[in-house]
Amino acid sequence: MTSSELWTRTTAERYDAEENEMTSPAVLGPTVEFLAALAGDGRALEFAIGTGRVGVPLRERGVAVVGIELSEPMVDVLRRKVDEATLPVAIGDMATTRVDGEFSLVYLVYNTISNLLTQEEQVECFRNAARHLAPGGRFVIELGVPPLRWLPPGQVAVPFDVSDDHLGFDTFELAEQILTSHHFTRDGDSYRPGRSRHRYAWPAELDLMARIAGLELEQRVADWDGSPFTDDSTKHVSVWRKPANSA
Repeated sequence: MTSSELWTRTTAERYDAEENEMTSPAVLGPTVEFLAALAGDGRALEFAIGTGRVGVPLRERGVAVVGIELSEPMVDVLRRKVDEATLPVAIGDMATTRVDGEFSLVYLVYNTISNLLTQEEQVECFRNAARHLAPGGRFVIELGVPPLRWLPPGQVAVPFDVSDDHLGFDTFELAEQILTSHHFTRDGDSYRPGRSRHRYAWPAELDLMARIAGLELEQRVADWDGSPFTDDSTKHVSVWRKPANSA
């Protein structure tokens, strides 16, 4: 049983509207081009495909995409955009669910590996990616860098959005590497609360998970546009490769 929190039907119905900035051409364009270049002529597998924010435009770009998704309501929303024959999706968790065939690309975007709340499950996610990859294939993760440098002694919360329609802040359980995102979203004349728990991980920890799974770091950049990853980067896009001589 996965530790991931399950996205409900209510959340699924609101997801695309509340994440409209993430569906803008400025965000999706570089994301799709980056992933399409890695997939080449091969197939791509998206872990936690959700409502198809990335998978659908990547399929439209000409890449054969398959998805794995834990939440059936999220897939129901995806099905309004594309049918099963065009973009197949298996219902299950990304750490253990298997689909048929090999892939030149497995990818996991928008902090989603942090939905797995234990290190063991995150390692299994890497292993599951490696099982699906053809020799020479790549595993890609987009993940935020934990903003712990902004925490002065005694402070446990960091705001990430303060706007007219939304207030968001993260709180931290440092010993457990657990981050809880708190959201207050304007809904008419009031604000609707929401929260989700995540296990954060540093890039170096992910690199060790990759090594356990038999993958090698190939590239790390600060964003889908290929900008350099530095000490000041707030997130990273990392690419690990399955050696071409892997059995």
